[in-house]
Amino acid sequence: MAKLKEHQKAIKLRKQGKSYSQIKKELNVSKSTLSLWLRGYPLSEERVRTLRDLSGVRIEKFRKTMQAKKDKRLAVCYDEEKKKLLPLSWKELLLAGLFLYWGEGVKSLTSSVSLNNTDPEIVKFFTYWLTKILRIPKGKIKIYVHLYQDMNIKRELDFWSKELNISRSQFAKPYIKKSKRENLTHKGFGHGTCGVCVGNVRLKERIIMSLKATADYYNHRA
Repeated sequence: MAKLKEHQKAIKLRKQGKSYSQIKKELNVSKSTLSLWLRGYPLSEERVRTLRDLSGVRIEKFRKTMQAKKDKRLAVCYDEEKKKLLPLSWKELLLAGLFLYWGEGVKSLTSSVSLNNTDPEIVKFFTYWLTKILRIPKGKIKIYVHLYQDMNIKRELDFWSKELNISRSQFAKPYIKKSKRENLTHKGFGHGTCGVCVGNVRLKERIIMSLKATADYYNHRA
């Protein structure tokens, strides 16, 4: 008897234009059972389109809700970490720059102190590290930019000049890659690759030896 009542209610809900998911939620009946019960009660094409549109709206609303929750969670995390970590001492900033160079910088002793990256935040921090921590005059810094042929060259050079607060006169002639940015399959390269370079052999030796001393000290204790 209970099944018969559920069957009849399922048909009634179907005639009202309900989807299988909506009926399943209300009656707690499997979709396979509903498929058997309601095979003679198809929805009109107009109703199917309406349900599809409603589904899209629900999905977008859910996506926005989840994004808002994530944004709030990250904002709280940001404030907590900022309070816990900052400001950094001179020595902590020195170490931060050294480890950044260890990961991203050019290591050869015969080359200049140089770091290349597509992330403006990384390039800006490295420039800050050179000028504020290592006391390199900003006028001694040379900038090398790698761009793609489908990019607005002047606009990108102006972008890096403004971000780094370094005169365009300190920029070398940009290297323009023959490939196009639009053909890349991975993210990044929004403004090409920017290289920050200082021609100082003694400074380069000090950076590399600092990293070697750090590695030797801790690797022997592993």
